[in-house]
This record gives sequence, structure tokens and C-alpha cells, in this order.
Amino acid sequence: MKIRIGEESRDFRALWWESDALWMIDQRLLPLHLKFLTLHRVEEVAEAIKHMAVRGAPSIGAAAAFGMALAARSGADLTHARALLAASRPTARDLFHALEVMDDAFARGRDPVSAAQAYADGIVEACRAIGRYGAALLPDGARVLTHCNAGALAAVDVGTALAPLREAHAQGKSLFVFADETRPRLQGLLTAWELFEEGIPHALIADNAAGHYLYRGEVDAVIVGADRITANGDFANKIGTYEKAVLAERHGVPFYVAAPFTTVDTRLRSGREIPIEERAEEEVLMVNGHRFAHPEARARNPAFDVTPASLVTAFITERGIVKPGDWARVALAP
Repeated sequence: MKIRIGEESRDFRALWWESDALWMIDQRLLPLHLKFLTLHRVEEVAEAIKHMAVRGAPSIGAAAAFGMALAARSGADLTHARALLAASRPTARDLFHALEVMDDAFARGRDPVSAAQAYADGIVEACRAIGRYGAALLPDGARVLTHCNAGALAAVDVGTALAPLREAHAQGKSLFVFADETRPRLQGLLTAWELFEEGIPHALIADNAAGHYLYRGEVDAVIVGADRITANGDFANKIGTYEKAVLAERHGVPFYVAAPFTTVDTRLRSGREIPIEERAEEEVLMVNGHRFAHPEARARNPAFDVTPASLVTAFITERGIVKPGDWARVALAP
């Protein structure tokens, strides 16, 4: 992804290996401040995942892979390292897929850093393919609604839901994007930041404004990412996604899910089996460290919700466009 630093625009990944350490953009400070973290121990990687310095299922998976590489290079107990990373966040499938890939790499005697790098590179290539397939679904002049951030920050580079938008823009198509703010962590601000850096016209909107624009006929498609997709096509994504799917169906607007197959968990039969992370209530009750709710107020803070496959128009994957009726066959294919 392109990031402007002063007068210069440079290409960065959300995270990368350099000088025997894992480097990453601290997403908690964006879009106001650009800061890079340098992590040398697996414990630091687990903390970065848990406290959302790195976000987005594919980026979390890549961070976990590099975390295991750090553990291996330092001679740490790999069983302990794996358990530490696995406990950092429960919902995103990519985290656990990455740990399985690294398990296999260790069993085969592969260099751990090379294995982690190959995993991260594979995510980027999958996202590029998602972009090519997804761009074909967007006509010139398309107005697209997104939710949360599923851009380069969330997927090492390029992005999942934003990949078709980047590719369509590169092809010269005219686009306009409505970026949901996505309370309470406001990841939609990151989407707007990425769109600004890419020069794609957009507007940041409050989550509860999406229905207004759908009702007025100002949205031609909804594209979201996914954190875990089950065998039947139900999927978990950032809280508020289910509402967008229901609204899209009500107004006859296509609802697309863009995700690589690292996000698929065929061991789960339906979305009811997906573990949903519930985060601290302070994220809802406080802003920038200041409490704005009544001192005795309580909150619930689920980080994800589940959308049934019946509300999905199509999945945009690195293997092509998959209709919900074909999902089980494609997902279970070797």
C-alpha cells in the first residue's frame, strides 16, 4: 500500500521481517500518527494481536507465523509460544491456520523465517487475485459500501474487501466508497485513510447511516471481509456486518464477501459454532481514555457477528467468484 511521508509516497506492508525482527504499523494510532513497532519476542507479538496493534484476520495470521519464527530463532518453547498466540484472539480463523502452517514447517525442518515469509507472501498473492476477480463485478461508476477495514492493513498488503476497489480504480473505473466508521474501535477510519492514500473518492459515514443511503438507492454493492467462514458459508465479520447484509437484501443490493481460503474453517458446520470474541466494555464506555457514560453504566461489546450464507450474493476468493450454493463443494475441494 502507498503511504505518504512528507512529500514522498512509499510502498509499505502492514507487517514485515527486517533485521531479525518483526516490524508492523501500529494501527491503534492511525490515521493521525504513523508509528512502526519492532518486535523481537513472541510475547510481544501476542500482545500486539491481543491489543489490536495489528488487525484483520490475514494480517493477524501473518503476525502469528512470524511470532512462531521469532520463538524458534530464540530457542523458546514452541508449545508455549503456540498456546500464547492461540489465546490472543479467538474468532479469526487465519490465526489458527497460520499456526498449523508453521507446525508443518517445523515438522519438515524448514527455516522458520522463510516459512513465515512465504505465508505472508501467499496472502498478498491471494489478495491480488481477489482484486482481479472482484473488480469485474464493479461497473464504471459503482458506489460501494464497506464495513470495518479489510484493506492492506488488514491483509499484509492489497486487502480483501478493498482489493477489488484498488484494482477497479487502477483499471480507470470511476468509483465512490461509503466507508462505515465501525464502532467502537472505528476501523472504518483506517479504510478511509487507505482510500485517501490511493486517491479513491469516498466518504466516511456513521454505522447507522448505511440504511439511509441504501434506501435512497445510492449504494450499488456492499463488499465486506470475513474473519471465519464455515463449511456452509455462514461467516463471522466485524460487529455490524449482519445488519448491512439484511439491509442489502431488503433493498436488492448485491452483498459480497471477499476473503482468502485461509479464512475458511470447514470443521465448523455453521456460523452458530463460531467463537465470538467479547471485548472489554471500556471500549464502548470510553473514548480516548475518557469515560463519557454514567459512572454506573455497563456495556456489552461483541467484536464480531455472524451473517448467514443465505444473505450472501457471492464470495470473492482467490479461486474465483463462488455462489453460496456452490460454497460447500468449492470449500471442501483439496
